[in-house]
Amino acid sequence: MEKLPKKITLIGAGIMSATLGIFLKKLIPNAQIAIYERLDEIAAESSDAWNNAGTGHSGFCELNYTPILENGTVDIQKALKIGEQFEISKQFWSYLKQLPDFPLKKAFINDIDHMSFVTGNENVSFLKKRYQELTKYALFEDMLYSENFEEIQKWIPLMMENRDTSEKVAVTKMAIGTDVNFGAITRNMIAYLKTLDNVTVHLGQEIKDIDFQVNKTWKIKIKDLQSEKEYITTSDFVFIGAGGGALKLLEKSDIPEGRGYGGFPVSGQWLRCTNPKVIAQHEAKVYGKAATGSPPMSVPHLDTRIINGKRALLFGPYAGFSTKFLKNGSYLDLPLSLEVHNIWPMLSAGYHNFKLTKYLVEQVMQTPEDRFAALQRYFPNADFNDWELEIAGQRVQIIKKDADEGGVLKFGTEIVKDKTNSLVALLGASPGASTAVSIMLEVLEKCFPENIQTENWKNTLTEMIPTYSKSLITNAELCRETRAKTTKILKLEES
Repeated sequence: MEKLPKKITLIGAGIMSATLGIFLKKLIPNAQIAIYERLDEIAAESSDAWNNAGTGHSGFCELNYTPILENGTVDIQKALKIGEQFEISKQFWSYLKQLPDFPLKKAFINDIDHMSFVTGNENVSFLKKRYQELTKYALFEDMLYSENFEEIQKWIPLMMENRDTSEKVAVTKMAIGTDVNFGAITRNMIAYLKTLDNVTVHLGQEIKDIDFQVNKTWKIKIKDLQSEKEYITTSDFVFIGAGGGALKLLEKSDIPEGRGYGGFPVSGQWLRCTNPKVIAQHEAKVYGKAATGSPPMSVPHLDTRIINGKRALLFGPYAGFSTKFLKNGSYLDLPLSLEVHNIWPMLSAGYHNFKLTKYLVEQVMQTPEDRFAALQRYFPNADFNDWELEIAGQRVQIIKKDADEGGVLKFGTEIVKDKTNSLVALLGASPGASTAVSIMLEVLEKCFPENIQTENWKNTLTEMIPTYSKSLITNAELCRETRAKTTKILKLEES
């Protein structure tokens, strides 16, 4: 049986650290947990509502999760996995919401239709195949499909007004879709953690170094950004969940398992509607098909958001480029991340992903008129004067050393831990926040492989996630029952 840590350090006050913090406090009640954040507020980077798409990624509408295989079939495995993971997140949030002392100052999740929208015969054929495959499973059995212009017009009137009726169009619709303010749920979780014994949150603190000691603890050098004084703390277990900043911190730890990793930053931009009358006419998240060679975070969508109780409408995202790894980072982040162990994987990945490089260059060179033309393909009647550019968050696409290709670009998230299981870092981007609960469960499985097999830990985890260790993909009835319960608790019934 592993020796449980007495002192736990979580770096980054975002959705990942907040989720893991609650898990660890419930599983190891006597542990001292310290959360360190470089900024002076919680969830101000990748978890913030304006920096995060907030879709509640569940595989309902994201067409990049269901690629077409060479034999012409649609691969739905990733959509099934992400759909299940989001249901697990909803169970965890439902558990939190029912805790008597859990703060809920602002709603963090709202019911909103998720739709996929395509045009042209080839894309329509793809969407129909996708619909037919997904609806074989309870996770997606409520999905609707239509090629009927008038029916689609009722679903998304804003997008269909003044559209050529002879244009081949198809849409899928999932009414169980959600919009999530990950900044709000993160702040709620950390506020709850602060009410528990032996949990402290330290803002405005920058991690300068992380060193493994001979006594098998970690020495962490920290700088207080207000006083500019440096100090030392020690920890038995360290989690690096600092979004785009995680790669640099992983390098500071100097663990062998972190060698060969590089990062390529991609920034996001949105067109944000400023006309309340237009905002009121659209109530859905409508995803299209991504451009060839584009990263997953760049799938275009016309997106209704509910942020702090106020409705918003965005279109994008448009990719940009900055050498910063965080929105509040430094332009030196990318060059300073280059070391002997990752230069070749970075160069190799760049060579093998020429289409992505070309796509990013084209995006950076776009004029306001180019961005508006992309919007008009989704919203033909759009008025240029109703939209303004909004800068979203930074994402760092992970590049990993590869024996065959030198370096490969990794989408999704990557868990990197040391051989002692006492330090773990989370790298990567989308779908990230939506699947945070499943990712943190994987962290527990990797770092505490023996304890997680005990009845005590299993019972605790099952209390928080009733379907823990069970499949919502293959067990249709369990999926339906679970979704009905979380829908009621989180008040996601259709209005």
